[in-house]
Amino acid sequence: MKKLPIIATVVAIGAVFLALSSAFVVDARQKALVLEFGDVADVIEEPGLHWKIPFIQEVVLYDGRILSLDTQSLEVTPADDRRLVVDAFARYRISDLQKFRQAVGTGGTSKAEGRLVSILNAQLRAVLGAVDSGAVLSADRADLMAQIRDGAIEQSLNLGLEVIDVRIKRADLPEENLNATFNRMQAERQREAADQRARGEEAAQRVRANADRQSLELVSSAQRDADIIRGEADAEKNRIYAEAYGRDAEFFNFYRSLSAYEQALQGSNSSMVMSPDSPFFEYFVNPLGSAAPQ
Repeated sequence: MKKLPIIATVVAIGAVFLALSSAFVVDARQKALVLEFGDVADVIEEPGLHWKIPFIQEVVLYDGRILSLDTQSLEVTPADDRRLVVDAFARYRISDLQKFRQAVGTGGTSKAEGRLVSILNAQLRAVLGAVDSGAVLSADRADLMAQIRDGAIEQSLNLGLEVIDVRIKRADLPEENLNATFNRMQAERQREAADQRARGEEAAQRVRANADRQSLELVSSAQRDADIIRGEADAEKNRIYAEAYGRDAEFFNFYRSLSAYEQALQGSNSSMVMSPDSPFFEYFVNPLGSAAPQ
């Protein structure tokens, strides 16, 4: 009778052990494969408590979240033969556990990522090698990344993976090409600067020539107008003189003599040598001039 409690205890312990061996929990961030003698018996994608046959079935858990994969620096040669060093990364997830297990076996995620890196590198070389380096370094990069992603999606289906996105983090020239590229860019800028200076000097010469021509035209026009005005003034002066002479010839002579005196006797020490009876001093001798009674 004393053996019955012992047997019951052993049976209870065995039942608990079997229950614990049969139960497993799948986290919300995980997916699980139930393997039976190495073959896939069940695929579990729902989180919670699940059961398996102990000692016959085993459970392999995989990460069901979106994962990130960084590629190593890759040297590619675009269509213009300017080599570029490209760093990229991808985001992916396990979409088909059964295909994934068949593709990588017990290698798991690390083996799958190694094969995915090969796919990404091949797509990077194929897509970037078909365009110029300027497209890789410009806003067209977004379209190129979409092409790389689409190609990677198609080729990774056999791995049971779904590629969500592919991004190029960096696309630079190799270190040995930087100095040569810098020197070439510097020479191009110097050539452009010299060309701009030559164009500026040419434009300045045109402006100066145009200004000189306009200045000459303005001076010539002003001189012509001055000559016309001066001629008109002289004509008007002669007309006034003639009219004054016609009205009173003696007064006209008197006025002309006074003007001559004014012009001849300027300054404080003017000297003149001539005969006292010279006609020039006619109005000094007699204010009436030639009109005085004899």
